[in-house]
Amino acid sequence: MITENVLLALILLPFLGALLAALFQANARNAEAWLSGAVTLFALGLAILLYPAIEGGRVVRLDLQWLPELGLNLTLRMDGFAWLFTMLIAGIGFLVVIYARYYMSPQDPVPRFYSLLLAFMGAMQGMVLSGNLVLMVVFWEATSIFSFLLIGYWHHNAAARDGARMALTVTGMGGFCLLLGVILIGHIVGSYDLDVVLRSGAEIRSHALYLPALLLILAGALTKSAQFPFHFWLPNAMAAPTPVSAYLHSATMVKAGVFLLARLWPVLAGTDAWFFIVGTAGLTTLLLGAYFAIFQQDLKGLLAYSTISHLGLITTLLSLGSPLAAVAAIFHMVNHATFKASLFMAAGIIDHEAGTRDMRKLSGLFTALPITGTLAMVASGAMAGVPLLNGFLSKEMFFAEAILEHRESLLDSVTPYLAVLAGAFAVTYSVRFIHSVFFGPKATDLPREPHEPPHWMRLPIELLVLACLLVGVIPGLTIGPYLHTAIVSVLREETPEYSLSIWHGFNLPLLMSLIALVGGILLYAALRRYLAHCEEDPPGLRGLRGQRIFERILVTVSWRWARWLEAHLGTRRLQPQLRTLVLVAIIVTAWPLFKAGLMPELSSIANLDPALVLVWAMGITCAIAAAYQAKYHRLAALILLGGAGLATCITFVWFSAPDLALTQLLVEIVTTVLILLGLRWLPERIAESDAPASLAARLRRQRDFLIALACGMGITVISYAIMTAAPLRSVGDFYLERAYSEGGGTNVVNVILVDFRGFDTLGEITVLGIVALSVFALLRRFRPAPDSIGLPEQQRIQNAYDDAHHDRSVGETAHDYLLVPSVIMQWMFPIIIMLAAYIFLRGHDLPGGGFAAGIAMAIGFLLQYLAGGTRWVEERLRILPVRWIGAGLLVSTLTGIGSWLFGYPFLTSSFRYVEIPLIGQVPVASALLFDLGVFLLVVGATVLMLIAIAHQSIRSHRVRAAETAKQEEVA
Repeated sequence: MITENVLLALILLPFLGALLAALFQANARNAEAWLSGAVTLFALGLAILLYPAIEGGRVVRLDLQWLPELGLNLTLRMDGFAWLFTMLIAGIGFLVVIYARYYMSPQDPVPRFYSLLLAFMGAMQGMVLSGNLVLMVVFWEATSIFSFLLIGYWHHNAAARDGARMALTVTGMGGFCLLLGVILIGHIVGSYDLDVVLRSGAEIRSHALYLPALLLILAGALTKSAQFPFHFWLPNAMAAPTPVSAYLHSATMVKAGVFLLARLWPVLAGTDAWFFIVGTAGLTTLLLGAYFAIFQQDLKGLLAYSTISHLGLITTLLSLGSPLAAVAAIFHMVNHATFKASLFMAAGIIDHEAGTRDMRKLSGLFTALPITGTLAMVASGAMAGVPLLNGFLSKEMFFAEAILEHRESLLDSVTPYLAVLAGAFAVTYSVRFIHSVFFGPKATDLPREPHEPPHWMRLPIELLVLACLLVGVIPGLTIGPYLHTAIVSVLREETPEYSLSIWHGFNLPLLMSLIALVGGILLYAALRRYLAHCEEDPPGLRGLRGQRIFERILVTVSWRWARWLEAHLGTRRLQPQLRTLVLVAIIVTAWPLFKAGLMPELSSIANLDPALVLVWAMGITCAIAAAYQAKYHRLAALILLGGAGLATCITFVWFSAPDLALTQLLVEIVTTVLILLGLRWLPERIAESDAPASLAARLRRQRDFLIALACGMGITVISYAIMTAAPLRSVGDFYLERAYSEGGGTNVVNVILVDFRGFDTLGEITVLGIVALSVFALLRRFRPAPDSIGLPEQQRIQNAYDDAHHDRSVGETAHDYLLVPSVIMQWMFPIIIMLAAYIFLRGHDLPGGGFAAGIAMAIGFLLQYLAGGTRWVEERLRILPVRWIGAGLLVSTLTGIGSWLFGYPFLTSSFRYVEIPLIGQVPVASALLFDLGVFLLVVGATVLMLIAIAHQSIRSHRVRAAETAKQEEVA
């Protein structure tokens, strides 16, 4: 169990570190670096300790039940492949943290940087360790969000904002496609569990939905790994800080797509559709990325396109359907992460020390940066596939697989030649990176005088380059066992015989490597003078700019199509929009029920008690009158609306639902008072003209009245039909029979809310908290209407009376002109607190509960604000409603998580009788803690909205004071 819990720690630890990092002060650079380094190093240590548990093809799983009936569980799973990626994520993350400490400027908001970096690390760990496909998609989208925030870290830079938006748009759309593909896979297999899916390859490939599922999953993978035609977002993401590029865009995030392709290789590969779609995308990306990289003038631009090309190489290998090609793909994932991360860091050092990344300005830096230059040469050699470096081994495996025939097709025939051509291009841009930056005449117009960086800034590059050398020279001792563990976990019984030997004799793959090396060097020699001053658009493809195409698509969708839809279907007026929504809702809701025969029985309606019919008639009359009066008299409309709510309350009592009646009554009180306070600050109604309305206006009002009446009556009929339908009557019996035996309570409504449907309640209180925060944010910007600034009539009468009696000791609160009621309201505060506690504690067995108690508690605060005014209350009470909201969500969520500790699904409740001295046995349920969270959040949300409205009185008082001072100054 300890081993399984380590998986959860690997995900939660970075997120906890991100939360702590966000709380640090802006100038705490060293503290941030120490915290982030400790988190990443500890995660690396945990991953190392887990290796014995997954060695030999074993799997470590942690199953936390969430929604087992739907097949949605929080399943974490580590095998050799996931372990290898975990090592990359944690290991390179640790090196990037060290590097970033010296790269980031003291003027940068460093806490935000480290917080986002650790959060991304947690999301990436969650993605590779997910044992459930839906959970993997959740973390997949989280990586896109945190990548968006990291790319746009320097948000004052327009290029960073554009690059972040582009990356999120492309990868977000791909993530949506991936979700649809995962749903199809779950439909085919009958489970989202990764182990079940991996055992169902033949079933998936033979299913009619295989091709749609394949296309959707490939859309997600290819967008994430920047494969053609979605490759354009990655070069624009280079506006991010270099540590972000070294971590996200070389070692982790862009590897997510090829990780998914390799993970699902046993399930989806081996078909013609897989070969042609994946192979075409991979080969095109491999060639185009390498070709574009040759002509880039920005160091990071060159590395970005080379990353795209190498990802295309991995994708091409995975498309071949050969187990040996899959071995080469997994091997190259590791090799590329090491040499490309080191090259990005080297480019960052050059930019940091010389002040520019433009290769047209850089030259002869080897004398000033000899150590950095040497490290960059080795890493570039690995990128070019030079022998005795790790990149050579995996690229030679690529050449070996490229010459094997798998299918009789043009794509298969041209693959070896395109592979050699792409290899030559890789040598060309690698040689250019080194020669144009470190050799040649010394640059004289650099923004800064370059020199070697601090040793600790260079240390991460040294370790990564050392890994390139060791793997290239002694692969069997360094990477061999760990690579084999990863390969076995992916290919299982299909694992082929392979060799990591650095010498296989003079063979065709070695000849292809030599041709690529020599051809790349000759190509650079031929293009050297042209590259010194050329544009970044390569010859022959100057019009093929992905960013421009992407922007044109956005303009077409958002301007032409959206404008056309708006012109023909939209309107700026609220009333037609509501009319359309209501009509569509009526049709969509009523038609399926009518087709299903779920219509109310007229005989049951005829047998209703006349007294109840009278109550309903009064409620309907109040509702219609409220809608009519809303145009002329808001207060009358509000009173009538309360009458409709009271009729609903009486209906609940009539049908023996006291819990619902209590909640309805309390909600009516709170909403009525809050709306009443809001009406105080609205502008006065414009008087209606005495002229008779036109015929068109009258017809429009009658039409709207009929639509509203149809909507209300329709909802009534549909609700009654559902409640009286024979197939649905057993639902209530189900809860009545199990409320006490499984939920430990006799108040069935409360047991449903906090136990049977506790997950729904958690979502609902989350929405309530969001609504409260939104209302508060909106009202912070709200300014009262000018005609509502003046004092209400009763206050003006009181002030006139005070002026007549020369008494100006009073102010503008209810205490000044309603003395006795205000005193009573203040005295009721402790009584209401006791009432709320009583309602809360009895809620599991008798009418009450956390929601009703929270509303009752909020009424106490409402009365205090009404009686004493905003200043009087806030001088005496420190409420802090936002903390109430946060505490409520935290308590409710932790209550649900607590069930995992005992091996039960999320939010599973427990109850028992506890013996208390002098009292006896008392029923205690864990749902009480969940209900406590509901109570805290409801109080916080309601009071937060109350405070937002109440503070308008302070603003209006300031406006009146300013106007009075101005008038006195003029006088």
